[in-house]
Amino acid sequence: MDRFQSLLAFAKVVEAGSFARAANRLDRSVSAVSRQVSQLESHLGVRLLNRTTRRLSMTESGQAFYERCVQLLADLEEAEESASAGTARPRGTLAPAGRGAGGGTRRIDPMRLSL
Repeated sequence: MDRFQSLLAFAKVVEAGSFARAANRLDRSVSAVSRQVSQLESHLGVRLLNRTTRRLSMTESGQAFYERCVQLLADLEEAEESASAGTARPRGTLAPAGRGAGGGTRRIDPMRLSL
């Protein structure tokens, strides 16, 4: 079981209010989303959602778990953005003018810099 994908599926089901809408938003099949949530419930040993033919609601445990999931997913997204932002900055040191390879003054062409 991919816990990250299961957490994401559970959160989307809660936010969308149905397995079908969550599956559509995640570009997955309804059965795949349902299976992921069921596997998560089995892994945790607790029912997170009450399912009927007409209604979907969270259990008390589901509500508490959802709040933590939302925070965890937001923290993960922030960490990824922070890490990605760090790779976009140029790194290294520039030699003073006249001290580059060959001893002559060189101009830096910004279009040729690679990050």
